[in-house]
Amino acid sequence: MRIGILGATGAVGRQMLECIEERNISCDEVRLLASSRSAGKTMKYKDGELVIQEAKDGAFEGLDFVLGAVEAEYAREFAPSIRKAGAVFIDNSSSFRLEKDVPLVVPEINGEDAKKHNGIISNPNCSTIITLMAVAPVHKLSPIKKMVASTYQAVSGAGINGMRELEEEVAAIAAGETPQPKVFPAVIAYNCIPWIGSDTGNGVTTEEAKLGNEGRKILHNPDMQVMCTCVRVPVFRSHSISVSFACERDVTVEEAADAIRAADGVRYIEEGYPMPIDTSNQDLVYAGRIRKDPALGGLSLWCCGDQIRKGAASNAVEILEYLVK
Repeated sequence: MRIGILGATGAVGRQMLECIEERNISCDEVRLLASSRSAGKTMKYKDGELVIQEAKDGAFEGLDFVLGAVEAEYAREFAPSIRKAGAVFIDNSSSFRLEKDVPLVVPEINGEDAKKHNGIISNPNCSTIITLMAVAPVHKLSPIKKMVASTYQAVSGAGINGMRELEEEVAAIAAGETPQPKVFPAVIAYNCIPWIGSDTGNGVTTEEAKLGNEGRKILHNPDMQVMCTCVRVPVFRSHSISVSFACERDVTVEEAADAIRAADGVRYIEEGYPMPIDTSNQDLVYAGRIRKDPALGGLSLWCCGDQIRKGAASNAVEILEYLVK
């Protein structure tokens, strides 16, 4: 088996490489692909180093899988070459998520969908993955009719530059200087920004629309109604989500808690509450604070998960593992 990582030098690409090593995935080659600026440089892998190659037509020949960690425009640019090479493209971008013939997969929830691919499988949005990991066990008891969520998204969602900007702004403020944001639309240090993505035309951002559009596809629940507000917060890693949802029947707090306890990939927090500092640098989604929601007529919970790992890199590697096994 030969695996390529497209966009290997970014935060998600680097994490994909770490996950392959951590999970001891047996393969004959790991090929690192990035821009011409990075070609020739090396990255550590196991006891040695791998040389980065330039991503271009012909660079994917001989690969069985390509894990995509590039922006949407580059995913679309390279997808034809990847498919021509006969490799399966597991793409982390938003390019193909809502296309009918492209499975959108969280292995613990709808892994079987991955088998229906035509050369491309999409990784969902990070907040979608983390939210659904927490609520899908309850959805299996009774389908979710409606959901209202607020996400509190770490700066890692904007990649390495987002994390760097938070560090630089904290240092600037400590030095008595006024930060000049470049990555985010406003200063993120000691602040919250209730806007991620671009306007879809009705006041809902592109990031906010993803939870509903992707959630309906993953859960095979086309009538589920979703309202989402996305907020960028000054946390380095791990997104947090407050979610209220109503099912077709009245699910008790005890039933929901039992379902989450029994689910793969989720840890139910019995005492205290999930926090991003506790979920960083690992793959489990933490869920807790389950309680009745009399306003929506259902339940509310709070969940956290590492955006770079389960929200992106680890989920893509798990899709690969699911297909191989």
